[in-house]
Amino acid sequence: MTTPTGRARALALIAVASAIALAFATPAALADDIPKAPGHRLVDHYQGAPATARPVPGDAPDQHPYLAPNGRSGMHADGAGSGTHPFSGPLGRDPQVSSEKIAAVGGECATATFDAGGRLVTVCGTFSGFLLKLLDPRTLDTLAEYKLPQRSSTVEAITRLDFEKIFKDTSGGAYFFLDNQDRVVLADSRQHVLRIAHRQKSDGAWEFTVENDWDLTPLVPHDCVSWTNLFPSGVCDPITSVMPDYDGRVWWVTRLGRVGTVDPATGALRSIRLDGEEIQNSFSVARDGVSIVSDHALYSFRADPDGTPRIQWRQTYDRGTGTKPGSVNQGSGTTPDLFGTGDRYVAITDNADDRMNVLVYRRGTGVPEAERLVCKVPVFRSGASTTDNSLISWGNSLVVENNYGYENPTTLTFGRSVVGGATRIDVRADGSGCDTVWESDVRSPSTVPKLSTANGLLYFYEKQPNPLGVDAWYLTAVDFRTGKRAWSRLTGTGPAYDNNWAPITIGPDGTAYVGVFNGIVAVRDGG
Repeated sequence: MTTPTGRARALALIAVASAIALAFATPAALADDIPKAPGHRLVDHYQGAPATARPVPGDAPDQHPYLAPNGRSGMHADGAGSGTHPFSGPLGRDPQVSSEKIAAVGGECATATFDAGGRLVTVCGTFSGFLLKLLDPRTLDTLAEYKLPQRSSTVEAITRLDFEKIFKDTSGGAYFFLDNQDRVVLADSRQHVLRIAHRQKSDGAWEFTVENDWDLTPLVPHDCVSWTNLFPSGVCDPITSVMPDYDGRVWWVTRLGRVGTVDPATGALRSIRLDGEEIQNSFSVARDGVSIVSDHALYSFRADPDGTPRIQWRQTYDRGTGTKPGSVNQGSGTTPDLFGTGDRYVAITDNADDRMNVLVYRRGTGVPEAERLVCKVPVFRSGASTTDNSLISWGNSLVVENNYGYENPTTLTFGRSVVGGATRIDVRADGSGCDTVWESDVRSPSTVPKLSTANGLLYFYEKQPNPLGVDAWYLTAVDFRTGKRAWSRLTGTGPAYDNNWAPITIGPDGTAYVGVFNGIVAVRDGG
């Protein structure tokens, strides 16, 4: 499919933003809901039929000792990156939709986590800066808010009319985690790692409090674009993601290939550099180490006694010859999945030119190089195959979706969609290879999908092509066992409802949440 490029794309994005702002200026937009674009009465609001809960057998990943309980600790639900939730999401029984706009332009709430009381803890991106927010899980009302500094990519987008900078930037706090004391740990755009608690005051109001602020600028180049530094002469290396290891160290990675640690007890900082490599994804942790994928190779790390990251093993993959539409950079778009009984496997995708491959490797430091690769399975159709989202892993099964063709919210306007597709692949019980179990035609342009192990449903955020030009977005449930659609529920119409790489998150009360361009959407069963 063709999309606007260069200046034309920037102007198109401005036009979209202006249209959204105008929509919010109308009297109907005074409510908190995200307004729907014209055409929502011309499309089906519900398709399919309610599903019956059928829990999937198997054991959840180990509970990480320094993360909130599995299912509510981060973008990928747990330390292993499984993309699974132990809560039963909506079954499609008269599903109700609510939404909350965060800003007139922008406002997308990406990673969503849940504290011990079931309250939503999320980071929402606006043009003035990221907002750490505590939300009521039912009403989506803001209970507390903490403003994070503006990203350099936002300043560049506005001053240079290159909005692609924003959509290719994974830094600034989007990849955060909730620790075992319900504290948010994130890296902001100043190259600081923050640990932030929230509490209820005596008057009943909630507030965020910064407990720790670790300055990484001695190790990370930070001459970044800002309103007071529009033409920097040095290097800016944004921090992509943070995660704890099983000893409690906070690991961090940067876009330009730096891998480091913070010792929370002493504040000691250590780092190494993967020269010439870029890291744009989050990473996963287990007892046997920290798994990180760059745009060149998959790594397993451990920390030396002083906290310095040490490579246990490195595995290159086919990174292709360029960045595909639907990818942030030239390389794997996945956070590694650590799965299989007994810490057996790690999975990513590559960036092979014709068809992307799902790659499964054996973990462990004693695996001979010739035996590390378990399988290499090509997925989706020739010339239209990529993903920039983590796989789902459960037991020996993997689910991958196709993001080929999606680049930003202008990509799918006027009723357009992507080629789509999702595939389940299982590793054989004896580890001798992998088999394709099913293929689905679900069109999920850019979401991080999730599996509810409690009911056996996969959740995608879908957009089908529409001959009338209506941009209709749906939460779609797919049977994990068969790949067949169960039901789809309309969430809204127009670019304000585009999720733009945000994940689906299943809450403890059974609600499915989706971050969208202007805020957050919630879908829950009626009654």
